[in-house]
Amino acid sequence: MPWYKDERTGTYFFKINYKDADGRYKQVMRRGFKTQAEVKRAMAAMEAEINAGTYIQPKKITLAEYLGEWLDGKKISVKRRTYENYVRLIRLHVLPALGKMELQKVEPRHIQKLYNDISESGALSDENIQKIHTLLKDAFKQAKAWKMIADNPAEYVKRPAARKKEMQVWTLEEAQRFLEVAKDDPLHIVFLLALTTGMRQGEILGLRWKDIDRERGIISVSQILNHDGKEFEAGAKSLSGVRPIRIDRNTLDYIEAHRKKQLERRMKYADMFEDRDLVVCTRFGGPLSPRNVNRTFKRLIEKADVPDIRFHDLRHTHVTFLIKNRETPQAIAERLGWSDTRMIDKYAHIRPDIQADVAEAFGAAFYGSRDTKNDTNSPRDTKFDTRKGDETVQNGNDENAANT
Repeated sequence: MPWYKDERTGTYFFKINYKDADGRYKQVMRRGFKTQAEVKRAMAAMEAEINAGTYIQPKKITLAEYLGEWLDGKKISVKRRTYENYVRLIRLHVLPALGKMELQKVEPRHIQKLYNDISESGALSDENIQKIHTLLKDAFKQAKAWKMIADNPAEYVKRPAARKKEMQVWTLEEAQRFLEVAKDDPLHIVFLLALTTGMRQGEILGLRWKDIDRERGIISVSQILNHDGKEFEAGAKSLSGVRPIRIDRNTLDYIEAHRKKQLERRMKYADMFEDRDLVVCTRFGGPLSPRNVNRTFKRLIEKADVPDIRFHDLRHTHVTFLIKNRETPQAIAERLGWSDTRMIDKYAHIRPDIQADVAEAFGAAFYGSRDTKNDTNSPRDTKFDTRKGDETVQNGNDENAANT
């Protein structure tokens, strides 16, 4: 009853021959042990169970069958939208490749090939391949805890890397041109809020009038609409996402104008209108389909002749406006509902432009209105008054001491 080393993976496995309760000879094999000590301990433990008559031959189960059971357990521990995303990723991308394999026979090489094939096909983004890795690692971890497998094969597969993609955002001029084209569209308020508050689509479509303090100019994110447009979820995407968002006076005026138009439409369809207190709704008061929002968004993009971006990129665009307006990372994180300020690193590509602006502003303050091209004086002849932000000349020449 020896143990062996798998030269392909560098892990260890063992085989044990024994008689079952009916006197029939059986063989059991366990793979995936990292060290000799681990394989010896596991083999000794199984021998002890066999000798004591307590060993039970594991039932052969396919990965598809096991993942179905595992997902059933997840149903009560995660949000419905998250659960549906788990099911979609596993059903469409894992089961076609590995579903028919026995759970105990899935090896790291099988999982690695799965990631490679998905990546080469372009069927999923790098981020979604990472999600599949997280799901499989968690699922196999549970199988190991339930003693269905000896080790977790996903632990020996490196987390797939996410290649950085260039972020798509609009300039201020492009955003304003789009809003001008969209001003007469019933969904104008949706796009305006995305650009002026950085709210996610689900947050905007789940917004209620009671969530807007119009006197103080504050929006509270307290519920979101699912991607399918059928159900609302209390709270936000994360705990930090449940946040108050300050809105400027101009945005508040647009909200008030939208409120007035909505009340007029409500009177028109009074017999069929269901009041759900939604800021954005159908003419009958129900939630608006995200698919219809995206369809309108693309139509207006083409009409405005601005770069074709995703709806979520309006949130990225808002962040770039905040950064260029010199807002602090902490203020931006609080406004966007980030758990920390590290998310701002995603926007590092726009910082060279900001640094250029900073340099020009500093130069204007440092040198003032003096024509440096024809000035023979050294910059060391001047001093910078940080209290006033202007330049004074040490030689007392009042003519060159003009305020900036």
